[in-house]
Amino acid sequence: MDNNIILRIGEIISKNQSGVIILPSNASLDAAAAATALYLSLNISSKNVGLACDNSDLKYDLIGINKIQSEIVTTGDNLVISFPYSDGAVDKVDYNIQGNSFNLVVTPRPNFPKLDPKQVKFSYVGGIINFIITLDTSNLNNLGQIYQENKEQFQGKEIINIDRHLTNGNFGSVNYVNKSASSISEMVFQLLKDNHLTINKDIASNLYLGIAAATNNFTSYSTNADTFSAIAELLRAGATKKQYKKPEAKPFLKPQISGSISKEISRPKPVENVEKEINQDNADWLKPKIFNNDLI
Repeated sequence: MDNNIILRIGEIISKNQSGVIILPSNASLDAAAAATALYLSLNISSKNVGLACDNSDLKYDLIGINKIQSEIVTTGDNLVISFPYSDGAVDKVDYNIQGNSFNLVVTPRPNFPKLDPKQVKFSYVGGIINFIITLDTSNLNNLGQIYQENKEQFQGKEIINIDRHLTNGNFGSVNYVNKSASSISEMVFQLLKDNHLTINKDIASNLYLGIAAATNNFTSYSTNADTFSAIAELLRAGATKKQYKKPEAKPFLKPQISGSISKEISRPKPVENVEKEINQDNADWLKPKIFNNDLI
């Protein structure tokens, strides 16, 4: 069944030119690895594909992680020129044509610094989105603001839902949901392989790290023969074996009880001392009370 779904996904990608891959707001290393690998492979196939996530500042050691944006965009035909800007810094923007050159002229306001050419960035947007691929997402609300602010972008589109959650809502027009898979990265590897899409060294390295992270370095219960078969093929494709480091567990902290109560609990008194204190208290109670006449 999975094979038919995988081939159906390949057909959608093959007949369409532009799409976007979207990660959930709390994207795991596995999901980010799968997304960047898929992004790299589709771009090699000359597809205009964007990569989006609410959190566009993921700190994973992955090739292509810097391509993640917080907006749904593809590499379209519209050139965007970006540079750092503070309120009121630009006086006017103009253009002129000199020979075969189109010149965009940015004039700063008086007393503001001029634009630094080294800080200018160029990108393309405006491509028509034909398909949307979601990864590791049980429902569209998991995509956060990317979905909430762009619901119209999801209407009438081919939505490819790739996930292994037990609670996945099968919201896509195509649902590649394998609840027994070791990782999203293994699923994407199978997708690329079965559709004869490129798996080069960078793509293989990302997928290797994603599987390692999801399976706790290949020791989780979901790791099976298919997982090791995928790892073998990724290594043959040149995957770099980056060591996945598990997050360090926080040390257990004993509850702190302040004051004399803490001392009594942490250092119990011997029984003989308690008995002496009780006898002493009784003795004090039997003693006659002596008052100072000066105070009467």
